[in-house]
Amino acid sequence: MDGYGDIISFLFWLILLYLIIHPQLQYKSLQSARLKIIRGMEKKYGWRIITMIHRQERIGFLGIPMYRFIDIEDSEAVLRAIRNTPENQPIALILHTPGGLVLAASQIAMALKRHKGKKIVIVPHYAMSGGTLIALAADEIIMDPDAVLGPLDPQLQTPKGTFPAPSLIKIAKMKGDKASDDTLIYGDIAEKALREIQEFIVQLLKDKMPEEKASEVAKKLTEGYYTHDYPITVEHAKELGLPVKTDVPPEVYLLMNLYPQAIQQRPGVEYIPRPHVPYYHGKHEK
Repeated sequence: MDGYGDIISFLFWLILLYLIIHPQLQYKSLQSARLKIIRGMEKKYGWRIITMIHRQERIGFLGIPMYRFIDIEDSEAVLRAIRNTPENQPIALILHTPGGLVLAASQIAMALKRHKGKKIVIVPHYAMSGGTLIALAADEIIMDPDAVLGPLDPQLQTPKGTFPAPSLIKIAKMKGDKASDDTLIYGDIAEKALREIQEFIVQLLKDKMPEEKASEVAKKLTEGYYTHDYPITVEHAKELGLPVKTDVPPEVYLLMNLYPQAIQQRPGVEYIPRPHVPYYHGKHEK
């Protein structure tokens, strides 16, 4: 019986070790396959490829679902990637996200905007809310014909839930003197948030269109004309005057196929680390 018990104990620990190590090996394999595609795209197109892909993923062998959104860690990673890119080299940011923190998205948008080389944002499926804000910083937005962007109306947290800023402003004005102090405070904060995001959008767009047009677009995207999850299609984005194209590189779809089944936690932002070297006319200085 002791020998039988030893075998059972050995098998138990062997299976436990497999369950712990296997997700790690699977993750490394996926990461290697993704980086291989990224290297191929950089060589083929001459771009610096950065990905920010947020999907629901499962953590470890327990299969606990986790959702990813744009956060400060993402902004730090993207800022490092942009900073380490030669100033005249084009950057292509592959973006797939439901949105996230305005602060983080704004940091990424500003860093992308300041880059001297061409800025391209590629949206294979969707880039909502904060993702759309980042896309507005690009010189060119390449979307799948069925991909969508989203409105940028600020969402404010209250004890009763999260509400769009335009709705809080509207209710404060409707109630007027009868409004509670809390309603008036939230209305005031909402007005400030709305003004701030509109000014930021204009800064991102005014080199691509007249400032008056940029202001119109900012108002359309933020003042509650749409619900927050309204899908802005390619056709709609073009009507707004955004620099949209639909020739998504085929490698992007191959890359996206390597994300859905990942079962180990991975970073939302990936790029190939490299030293900062001068870059001239598509070639590195030797």
